[in-house]
Amino acid sequence: MSPPLSIDAARVELMLGELRLPAMKAMWSRIAEQSDKEGWPAARFLSRLAEAEMADRGRRRIARHMADADLPEGKTVEAFEFELVPMVSKAQVMALVAGDSWLKSGANLLLFGGQGTGKSHLAAAIGRGLVENGWRVLYTRTTDLVQRLQVARRDLVLESALAKLDKYHLLILDDIAYVSKDQAETSVLFELIGTRYERRSMLITANQAFGQWGKVFPDKAMTLAAIDRLVHHATIFEMNVESYRARKALERKRLEARTQPSAAIKTDDD
Repeated sequence: MSPPLSIDAARVELMLGELRLPAMKAMWSRIAEQSDKEGWPAARFLSRLAEAEMADRGRRRIARHMADADLPEGKTVEAFEFELVPMVSKAQVMALVAGDSWLKSGANLLLFGGQGTGKSHLAAAIGRGLVENGWRVLYTRTTDLVQRLQVARRDLVLESALAKLDKYHLLILDDIAYVSKDQAETSVLFELIGTRYERRSMLITANQAFGQWGKVFPDKAMTLAAIDRLVHHATIFEMNVESYRARKALERKRLEARTQPSAAIKTDDD
């Protein structure tokens, strides 16, 4: 059983709770005991307490931002198979995960490739790494966000909805090509791109290269204007490899074929 707190110790616990300093409240007595034993000056004792609180706040902040980012589970840089996508450099991805230069300048990242080539995995992995490094990220299917913005426009609050997205240093739009070629949908998407241009970054994945984006935007002028804004300050990965999912399915099928027991050899007595 722990000894009862002294009056002063009880007051410290109470005041740290009132000041909403949970890490200090949890750790102060242990740090104070070490301070007394080693004869620390008061500045070192206070410094250790402040460091503990700051580290705890950092962890809790990242946890909140990770939940807010809505990233798919399990998609990390470590789990991405770079050897299957040789045109994507792990060193370059790790530099992007640091985020310092491109996010501060509002630059973009564009990932092109067919179905199953790892675009969404890589996008989510970069997003997760950025959140862990202190940046704000939102991951969303393009169609879902476009529908939300359409509702905001209908309710006459589109400007406010776009402004709220400014809190995210990076907006990840997965599968932009699935937006229907509809004036209402593409106009809010175009407005989003224009609003974030050179201010806040976007990461976009697409199955089709720019030559096919006429299927997304209703007219050539809007298509060219959207592309111009996105590529002006952009890093582009063209992930033109065989479908990862198809390759894995084929590997499983081959493995099953090798491990299945051979059919029994028939004899004359059968």
